[in-house]
This record gives sequence, C-alpha cells and structure tokens, in this order.
Amino acid sequence: MSYKFLKFLARCWGAGKKFPVTKDQVNDIENEDKEGGRNDLPRFNEYTFDELWKATSGFAVENIVSEHGEKAPNVVYKGKLANQVQIAVKRFNSSAWPDARQFLEEARAVGHLRNQRLTNLLGCCCDGDERLLVAEYMPNDTLAKHLFHWKAQPMKWAMRLRVALHLAQALEYCTSKGRAIYHDLNAYRVLFDNEGNARLSCFGLMKNSRNGKSYSTNLAFTPPEYLRTGRVSPESVTYSFGTLLLDLVSGKHIPPSRALELIRDRNIQVLTDSSLEGQFSNDEGTELLRLASRCLQSEPQERPNPKLLVTALTHLQKDSQVPSHVLMGIPHDVAALSLSPLAEACLRKDLTVIHEMMEKIGYRDDEGTATELSFQMWTNQMKESLSSKMKGDSAFRHKDFKTAIESYTVFIDVGTTISPTVFARRSLCYLMMDMAEEALNDAFQAQVIFIFSYIASYLQAVALTALGRENEAQVALIEGLALEKKTNTK
Repeated sequence: MSYKFLKFLARCWGAGKKFPVTKDQVNDIENEDKEGGRNDLPRFNEYTFDELWKATSGFAVENIVSEHGEKAPNVVYKGKLANQVQIAVKRFNSSAWPDARQFLEEARAVGHLRNQRLTNLLGCCCDGDERLLVAEYMPNDTLAKHLFHWKAQPMKWAMRLRVALHLAQALEYCTSKGRAIYHDLNAYRVLFDNEGNARLSCFGLMKNSRNGKSYSTNLAFTPPEYLRTGRVSPESVTYSFGTLLLDLVSGKHIPPSRALELIRDRNIQVLTDSSLEGQFSNDEGTELLRLASRCLQSEPQERPNPKLLVTALTHLQKDSQVPSHVLMGIPHDVAALSLSPLAEACLRKDLTVIHEMMEKIGYRDDEGTATELSFQMWTNQMKESLSSKMKGDSAFRHKDFKTAIESYTVFIDVGTTISPTVFARRSLCYLMMDMAEEALNDAFQAQVIFIFSYIASYLQAVALTALGRENEAQVALIEGLALEKKTNTK
C-alpha cells in the first residue's frame, strides 16, 4: 500500500470520516497522479447547516468573497472548518434548487472529481430550503481581477500562457470524467491557489437549477448556438474558452465579433495588451489569437476539443521552470513580507516574546464581543468565574502556565462570559507545555468568538508549525498580518 494511500486514509480519519474503502477507490487513488488527480483531499462530505454557520462566523458580511458582494444572487463566503481547513461556501438563494434530490445528485457527481486544476468540491449541505456547496478556498483572487483590475503589475505573458494551459487541462480532465459541460466559463470562474496556479471553479460544473441560466454574462459573449437553442454543449464550452483566450491576450473583455474582425483585418496590435510590450513576439501573439479564432468558429463542429487545446498550448509555453507565484508576484515566502514584531515572533516561534506582547495587549479583543448575563447567573456564578479568571491572569503573568491552564479552564467551563482572550492565553499556555493540538483548538475558538482576532491567527500559525503543517501555518500567518493591519488602521 502506497504512502499516498495511507495519507488519504489519515486525512479522512482525521476529519472524522469512518467508511469502508473499496478496491476501486484504492485503484483510483494509486492512479490519480497519472492524470493530474488529487489524492490529498478527503472524500465528498455532506455538512450540516450548523457546521457551515460556524465555519463562516454566521455567514458574516466580512467573509463574503463573491465579486458582487451581498448583491450576488448566490453569495460565496470564505470559512474555516473545525479541523482548520479553509473553505469557500456558496450559499444559493431560497428559490434555487427546489428539488433536494437533484441538488444532492449533482453535488455528489461533481464532488467525485479530484484534480489539481480544479477548485475541488469538498461537500454540500441540503437542509430545509438551504442549498450550499463547499469547495477548496483559493486565496489569490480571480483571473478577472488580475487581468482587468490589477494594481501592482499586469500579468506577465508567460503566466497568461500558463493560465490558458491549466484551464485547458481542467476542461480535458472534466471531459474525460464525463463532465464536459461547464456553465458560464469566464474570467471570474478562474481562481489562483497558494502557489499562484490557476484553478477552474467547480461551481460551474453543476447543472443549473430550475431558474438558473447557463450564461449570466453579456449576450455578446455567449455562443451563437446557445442564443438559438438555449442549450449548452461541449462545443459551447470551447467557444467560451476562446473568449478567455481573448481576455488573456488583450487584458480587456472584448466581444468576440469585434475581435474576429480585428484578426481578419490583421490588426493584431490593437488586440494585444499594451502593458506586455517586449514580452512576446508577433508570432507568439498571432498563434494564440489563431487558436482563439478556431474556438470562436460559428459552427460548433469546427471548434477544437480540450485535448487539442492542451496540445496546442503546451507548445506555446515559456519560462516553464519559473514558479507561478514568481510570475504572479505573489509573496510565497513569508520572509518576503513586511512583518510586525508580533508576526516576527510567531515566525521565529519565540514564545517568550509572544507572551510579553500578549501581556501588553491585554483584553483588547474582548472589546469586540458582548455577553448578556441574567441576574441569577451574576449572583450564583459570576464570583467563581471572576475569581478563576483573576487567578489565571496572575499565573499567566508569572509564567505559571500549568496553573493558568487550570484556572482558565474553570472560567471557560463555568461559562458566564465568553472571552476570546482567555482562549488565546490558554492556547499560548498549551504551546508552552508542548501541547500543540490543544493550542490549535483554543486559537481557533478564539477566532470563532472574535473573527478579527489577529492574535488568534498568529497562535494558529505557531501551533500548525509545531504540528508540522507548514503550508497551513504560512496561510494563518499571512491572514494574521492582514487582520492586524486592518485592526491598526481603524
């Protein structure tokens, strides 16, 4: 049995999944690498609404990552599960997917796909009128933002070619698995992972609900046959891929009819992004536009299939040895970021300095929380609660971490008040006692209570490092930096 299969079992067991593993599943896992598959993800799971409510802090507005915010018909939130896995949660409006069975069947079918070029679907929730999808969270924005709304630097030509190839590979994989239809393929459906690689959103693979539309974009960008029949075919997806190639070449969202006119008139320079001057030859630009024009043929049968697209784009690749995050200008090494003193201490795992800083910060995070107490709770329990908290604070100050843990535990168990700072302090105490798992749980609880707690994110980073989960630790540290910056600018 391979290491990768054992890792798969460990992941699933760690997520609380107990199930029989079939011989077919073993074979699928062993063969996944041959086709760019993913074997480091748990199986598709059906979550409860309460789990996703907690993961998104009650579907807080601050966690919305949809391009159009609350105005989007189906809002996407970022969240974090109890096992610290970051997720994206798509919450459909109440009129979508009236047939619960149809929704579950579609979600399970898409959830069976596992590929490094997709934002893989991890699970769903079907509770009453609620319909939600849970996917991998991608932290580095959409292709639309990098192409049309960039600030620091435009996307490099080599990276644009790589994005095109990765998307073609995603479509080829989906086609090979019997999911050739992708709804409304556009630059907003393409996201970037931690490594800066492009991923195709799994949400577009879901068949549409009763009131859904296959194309929400301007009609000028929809395949001509869709305008005639209202149906999407694999060739329609290729047409949409052609519009994406135009986006990549031009850095603008140009209607296909206008682009084809410019190509026919050999006005290539008008089509190409002026910010890319000197990064590619005329032949390279012409080749990609020729491929785009083939995808945009009015007759569906004249368009290339995904396999042919992959072959054509593979030959066009440049700077293949340069990592995507370098081409994208995405900080991949935390050391490249401008760190605050607390972030630096967390990066060094200097628990003594972290302790000193947390002492100075005090109970600032508790100002963002509110607790209502009944008179009976005040008279019967408040005295014991305050006494245990004061004892815990004194022990924390004097670095008696064992006593601090005991006292803070009494305070938490009494439950008259909920304090993110107490959870954070007990988390650090656990780290001092080499109890990283307990420390991680408390740091997570602190952030559940107060989602803006950068201290909680930093403690998660230290705990994750102690557990050998370096990539997740890096994400938590960067998240803490963003929260600390936001807190200090208020």
